[in-house]
Amino acid sequence: MTEVQNKGKAAKKASFLLTGATTEEKNAALTLIADQLVTDQAAILEENAKDISKGKAKGLSEAVLDRIILNETRIKDMAAAIKQIAALEDPIGELLETIEKENGLQIEKRRVPIGVIGMIYEARPNVTIDAATLTLKTGNAVILRGSSSAAFSNMALAQSIHHALEKSALPVDAVQLIEDTNREMAKELFQLNDYLDVLIPRGGKNLIDTVVRESTVPVIETGAGNCHVFIDETAKKEMAEEIVLNAKLQRPSVCNAIESVLIHSKWFEQHGSELLTKLHENNVEIYGDERVCETFPEAKPATEADWGSEYLGLTVSVKVVANNEEAIAHINNYGTKHSEAIITENDQHAAMFLQNVDATAVYHNASTRFTDGFEFGYGAEIGISTQKLHARGPMGLPALTSSKFFVRGSGQIRE
Repeated sequence: MTEVQNKGKAAKKASFLLTGATTEEKNAALTLIADQLVTDQAAILEENAKDISKGKAKGLSEAVLDRIILNETRIKDMAAAIKQIAALEDPIGELLETIEKENGLQIEKRRVPIGVIGMIYEARPNVTIDAATLTLKTGNAVILRGSSSAAFSNMALAQSIHHALEKSALPVDAVQLIEDTNREMAKELFQLNDYLDVLIPRGGKNLIDTVVRESTVPVIETGAGNCHVFIDETAKKEMAEEIVLNAKLQRPSVCNAIESVLIHSKWFEQHGSELLTKLHENNVEIYGDERVCETFPEAKPATEADWGSEYLGLTVSVKVVANNEEAIAHINNYGTKHSEAIITENDQHAAMFLQNVDATAVYHNASTRFTDGFEFGYGAEIGISTQKLHARGPMGLPALTSSKFFVRGSGQIRE
């Protein structure tokens, strides 16, 4: 058997053991992992420094490096997030439905683990921790395959997880890391049907499209984020500026940062130049339509590709629109069904936008940066699903479960 098959077999065996784990045992294991991260902090940061050094030598962008880098604060935050997951209610065993038949059969539908979850992801080493701890809490085993850009970090984090699990009641093999980041290993993971129950890609559009196209294992898409803010005619100037600047600048390298700003023509006439100036003063490169470029000479003409781009950096496309309907049509054409916002004091316009924009999260007078498992109260997330089946939006604990029917009788037979 190959390395990937061996890890799959081990994870499958571990998943059967996990189904019998109690909530107390799972929470104790999570607490051990959180403490182990802090204990191993120096070693983790040393390995992370190798990834950063390698990334700089390769010429990776600041946005990508920001996703890779770990520091004391981020490790502390990861440990805190794990303990928050431990404090959350365990969904496994939750009673979803009860049916009592006339013949005396009692039928219960309850949440159960999915089994073995595969994660393939780019850059972010924190996904190693998020995926491992969320799957353990829900009684699932996980096979992790990160990118070469964070290989040293991922190995260090997986080692900490294993050290913690050795002291717990859970099987160490419940968390597997494919250390070889060769593309052939990823392809093998795509077709690991004998051991994987579902595969979740987390990264850019190219990665997600490749997994969806090539995988024979069922896939949950965690989509790219070409997110928009639409400033309606009645938007308050100060609110609009604060939301746009926060959604673009607070952390531009993440999927819920905005990539496009749509502005009602009347609002743009009054306040557009000032908003564009503030973006420019914050080193944001602006690509605009004809009216934007006429008003703001520093803007560059936008191409068709710009309207559909997920920049993941200090770049934004800006378009002036005539009304709410044009903004909605533009978003539904170019958006990636992630997070979309309207800033308006018109409740009817807000209701139309929220109802008709096709996205996992739609906002009225708030930044798109809140589309996040932690912010939504789920604890860490395993990803943000932009599809409509099995899960949609930030995927917390319930999204990592399936269901099973428990049928109890007293000798009934079907006639």
